[in-house]
Amino acid sequence: MRSLFSAVAILAVSASLALAQPSVARPNSAPAAPAAELSIVDAVVLGVVEGVTEFLPVSSTGHLVIASRVLGLETEAPLIGRDGQPLWYHRPSTQQPQGEPLTLKLAADTYNVVIQFGAIAAVALLYWPQLVSLVLGLIGRDPAGRRLLINLIIAFIPAAVVGLALKNWIDAKLFSVGIVIIAQVLGAGLMLYAESWRRRNYKVSPADDGLDHMPPHHAAGIGALQVLALWPGMSRSMTTIVGGYFAGLDPKRAAEFSFLLGFLTLTAATLLKSVTHGAAMIQVFGWPHVLLGAIVAAVVAALCVRWLVGWLTRHGLAVFAYYRLAMAAVLAVVFYL
Repeated sequence: MRSLFSAVAILAVSASLALAQPSVARPNSAPAAPAAELSIVDAVVLGVVEGVTEFLPVSSTGHLVIASRVLGLETEAPLIGRDGQPLWYHRPSTQQPQGEPLTLKLAADTYNVVIQFGAIAAVALLYWPQLVSLVLGLIGRDPAGRRLLINLIIAFIPAAVVGLALKNWIDAKLFSVGIVIIAQVLGAGLMLYAESWRRRNYKVSPADDGLDHMPPHHAAGIGALQVLALWPGMSRSMTTIVGGYFAGLDPKRAAEFSFLLGFLTLTAATLLKSVTHGAAMIQVFGWPHVLLGAIVAAVVAALCVRWLVGWLTRHGLAVFAYYRLAMAAVLAVVFYL
């Protein structure tokens, strides 16, 4: 447990360094206290939701969008500082005469990404030997680690390219409960098909040659499926595990590749969000509850990763597909009926 908290602390320091020179415009004088209240309960709830759902194939983003709405963190009213003046995310300029004020929703959306540092710490703790092998492979001292690193980079590139190209459009159009419901249903269908396909094609588990022996074109296929995870509610974990199935990996290996690819993908996404929006989030909420959410997410994610590998090995993906369908039905009733 001490190692887990140490990993979280290291990642938190990395985030703070990233925030030290943010690209956002700060107001002339930051308020002495957070501009909006994020209670301990809110921080713990969001940390638990992130930790439970990040590596389960049910969509952490979708669940966090819903949790933020239930907790009342979706308000788009401009925030006012202690001096009675509006707080700006982007101050008015010739290019943007109206400016862009800070809102609770902007801060909450960023918070839900930044607490992924906790999930990253969980993978770093549980898969430390593999990460060391990747580093040794990078410097030419571990051929197996080098092959695995190449596969992870190949799988990482498609979502990175598409995500950067469509980032603003995704943020503006896809973060809603309705979009999450649709993604939950379509993702469930894909999971049930993949589970049926795997059982038909691999009545006996395929030979285990290790992730480093996976052909690069299979890694590219997993990466292509990960692009679907840019749709909130689809699930990065689900798409990469399903991609692993289609690449011929057994459930355990598919999950492990998903976790390692998630470490790379989440680290890049979280650092990017921290640099571009993190200063605004800290200005609204302050540091303590951000760190609390990350620590809670780390502890819960570590437990869930251990459990998920065992469950997939014994039972496969089907139960998560049925959960997604049930979740979609509940959301449709609560928010639209």
